[in-house]
Amino acid sequence: MKPHISLTQFIIDQQRSIPNASGDFTMLLSDIASACKRIAHAVSRGAMSGQLGSAESENVQGETQKQLDIITNDIMVDALEWTGHLSGMVSEEIDEPIVIPEHFPKGKYLALFDPLDGSSNIDINLTVGTIFSILKGREGCNASLEDFLQSGSQQVCAGFVLYGPSTLMILTTGHGVNGFTLDPDIGEFVLTHRNMTIPEDSQEFAINMSNQRFWEAPVQRYIDECMQGRQGPRGKDFNMRWVASMVAEAYRILTRGGIFLYPLDQRQPDKGGKLRLMYEANPIGFIIEQAGGLCSTGRQRILDIQPDGIHQRVPVILGSKSEVERVVDYHQQT
Repeated sequence: MKPHISLTQFIIDQQRSIPNASGDFTMLLSDIASACKRIAHAVSRGAMSGQLGSAESENVQGETQKQLDIITNDIMVDALEWTGHLSGMVSEEIDEPIVIPEHFPKGKYLALFDPLDGSSNIDINLTVGTIFSILKGREGCNASLEDFLQSGSQQVCAGFVLYGPSTLMILTTGHGVNGFTLDPDIGEFVLTHRNMTIPEDSQEFAINMSNQRFWEAPVQRYIDECMQGRQGPRGKDFNMRWVASMVAEAYRILTRGGIFLYPLDQRQPDKGGKLRLMYEANPIGFIIEQAGGLCSTGRQRILDIQPDGIHQRVPVILGSKSEVERVVDYHQQT
């Protein structure tokens, strides 16, 4: 039996192929992995921890926070602020960029994260996760708001951790997608899913059907055709999935193919969408594209969007190439 390759070994092996690599990036990923192990532990304890339920507060998005939203955000900040690898951070749970305390050194990277994606699922014991993105910053000084406003195509790294029956980290540094499973016996993420690729064709779609009456015509058309099954223009039956956790939907697409849609909602057109560009759509989109899929708003590639704020929202359509291309084509026709 071949020995398992740990996440640390995998990243160091990649680092050796980069001239003049300092090791800062490797250490930053190690710090993120450590934080996610702590989050996995906090999530796995469930009701025993006394930390389920609402925190009776709202985040910057106006969404009700769970106690674990706050706890997991604190875990990420505590794990990353002192290391000297970052010049700043942003989080879904915090209004402004998180400043690195003055007494800690400032590094050359920026971290962006959703510490507990799908937290509405936590009280009913369904899948949740952590999403993160890494950008280049300005070394030696605290990051400004403008430093974070980079398009998704400029990401150095993106990943998400899935807290399910097993804890999985899905990671890309721009050279394909690999998956690592947390081995509780040794406390390490080990490589279990090498060079993940998305099947181009599938018969699954994921969307919140309760919002159907608010979708634009291209999305209405696409879903209607899927629902008609073999008797419709697609000539095949489709299955619908909806977990209300972007990381769970993305992982299923990575392993089985399909499409995930959280389209523009006509109830609140001024918001531009539901999901956040910087720490949800961009990192997941980077992973999906690196695995051979596509990620679009319906009108443009998500990784090409120039952000105008760290909490900007966008419509998201991602998954198997052929399915996303079809939805984009319907938008162009309209």
